[in-house]
Amino acid sequence: MAGDFDGFANKKNEGTSAKPKTRIAIFGVGLIGGSLALCWKGKPGYEVVGHSVNPASVEKYKALGVVDVATTSIAEAAMDADFIFLCVPVGKLNDYVDELARLPLKPGCVLTDVGSTKASVVAHAQRLELNGAVFIGGHPMAGSERSGVEAATADLFENAYYVLTPTDRTPPEALNRLEELLRWTRAKIVKTDSALHDEIVGAISHLPHIIAVALVNQIAAYNETNDLYRSLAAGGFRDITRIASSDPTIWRDILLNNRDVLLRLLQDWRKSMDRFAALLEAGDGEGVAEQFRLAGRFRSQLPERRKGMISSLYECYVNVPDQPGIIGKIATELGQEKINLSNLHIIESREDVPGVLRLSFRQGNDLERAVALLQALGYEVFF
Repeated sequence: MAGDFDGFANKKNEGTSAKPKTRIAIFGVGLIGGSLALCWKGKPGYEVVGHSVNPASVEKYKALGVVDVATTSIAEAAMDADFIFLCVPVGKLNDYVDELARLPLKPGCVLTDVGSTKASVVAHAQRLELNGAVFIGGHPMAGSERSGVEAATADLFENAYYVLTPTDRTPPEALNRLEELLRWTRAKIVKTDSALHDEIVGAISHLPHIIAVALVNQIAAYNETNDLYRSLAAGGFRDITRIASSDPTIWRDILLNNRDVLLRLLQDWRKSMDRFAALLEAGDGEGVAEQFRLAGRFRSQLPERRKGMISSLYECYVNVPDQPGIIGKIATELGQEKINLSNLHIIESREDVPGVLRLSFRQGNDLERAVALLQALGYEVFF
């Protein structure tokens, strides 16, 4: 893939008056890596390089215009980079750090990652000589129901938390440069210890994924003897367990990487379930109600508008008459108002019975505008 870099290696020698561009190398240009790339792509003073071991992916990056240059060569991607973002699966992070440590990285280069766990990769990087480069752990806490570079968008991180995990050995100047670069993401930068990060993210993201998977598998086992479980497990059950459909390989690596934290969290979870079971065994209705009150009180304090690791569900349901063209009419009305509809699904439509249409949106404001529009048009909308 050297042809992709024709003239690339010599750009630093072009002229003496122009300020050299800040070169950003992104390894793994998927949803997260691609969205980061789009934050800087086309901005004056920046050059974005994409890397993949797959030639077909490299061609895709170029065809979509997500990066300025793309290559399958790790050495070429890292050459003269001011910043390197590792947007590869958690299970491969240490391997990439090892590979980069063997290269003549630009002195002062900031190497960072976007993994969901931080303690292991931070500790691994600290044990290596990075030839003058600096490793700073990172984790943008945003996601999407979709995946891949095709789903990348420059506003993915807007209003989301972006966690950085510097150590006492991190040069302040390097940290400041990374923070300044990340301002283009419009995310809220938070700095914390890598171990604390893993404890918190384990509790608010990793543990819920385990619970969702276990719950779905429990119902699936019941369903083997009575298919009515699957028939009735629609609506709310499907919504609250949707994260059980997350990528198995990615989540295998995340959970194993954060194993010690999760084992402690699961012990606490079992204690909570045991307390609930004791309330039920004792017929303690007030105790059960108090658990709901406590949960409701804390949940009401959670921020509604800030993005998080588990992408928000923006959906509504519309009762529609069973008549030709009604689905297209609703979609057209939303489109005319420039309301971005990400998906629609007909749940039920029978003769003489209103159909139920589920509408999904990627942004909360699109949902709010859609509900107001459809209600104004006389449709019955509910959540």
